[in-house]
Amino acid sequence: MSTPEPLGPTSHSFVSQRLRLNYLDWGNAQAPTLILVHGGRDHARSWDQVAQALRNDWHIICPDLRGHGDSAWSPDGAYTMPYFICDLAQLIHQQGGAPVTIVAHSLGGAISLRYAGLYPERVRKLVAIEGLGLPSAATGMGVEKPFSALWRDWIEERRGLAARQPRRYASIEEALARMQGENSHLSEAQARHLTIHGVARNEDGSFSWKFDNYVRSGPPVDISEAELHALWGRITCPTLLCYGKDSWAENPLERALAAHFRDAAVETFDDAGHWLHHDQFDRFIAALRVFL
Repeated sequence: MSTPEPLGPTSHSFVSQRLRLNYLDWGNAQAPTLILVHGGRDHARSWDQVAQALRNDWHIICPDLRGHGDSAWSPDGAYTMPYFICDLAQLIHQQGGAPVTIVAHSLGGAISLRYAGLYPERVRKLVAIEGLGLPSAATGMGVEKPFSALWRDWIEERRGLAARQPRRYASIEEALARMQGENSHLSEAQARHLTIHGVARNEDGSFSWKFDNYVRSGPPVDISEAELHALWGRITCPTLLCYGKDSWAENPLERALAAHFRDAAVETFDDAGHWLHHDQFDRFIAALRVFL
């Protein structure tokens, strides 16, 4: 008699700041909690391969960030760091059993690093996959600009997003081609999985990505680079910073970024871009097992 395949995750919801947000629970509730946090314009099902590899040792929770996946969209398009961090804090608070371990990618990594700086006692270990933020040249950090100009630019950006309609794809195959165009490192199976779980069907039969276009809009102002580095310095848990050598992201070893952490190691991945946990899955899981 063959052994049945393990069941997939169950979907649950919690409320944060009046929004109903979705998360996946991979079972094994008696094990230590491992929270996997996806990046911008992504979704919780992006972690399926990782969760399947680690589910026997961990109680894995994968949230959909606000405005992403199967979580609600913010009515006023509130997708700035304070809101994201508050949502993560609410999820961890409701799960109980802190400290937790966190593995997070990109935007999720930035959120998790700030959370760990605010609540160092609640995080046991932290892995941030390219979560240090955009390169300083792209963000304009350190460039003096009047507040009036910052706010006017932000208002114009929001007005532009208000006029932007979600793109419609005639078929899954058409959306899949777009996904493959975004990351050439993905296998066809990986890209199809991300696409199937990343789109919703419209009334006319077409498909659109689940994320809210307003997630593209950053805040008009944020904490300074010095304040961000000070927050990283408050993190007390061992931290692993992962970097793909083919990525646009900034190498943690450059500008001594990793030096702002009390206990951080850097792992670099050859032949990998921004989604290195997909691009070099086997090597990533091996590194993860050693660190965790």
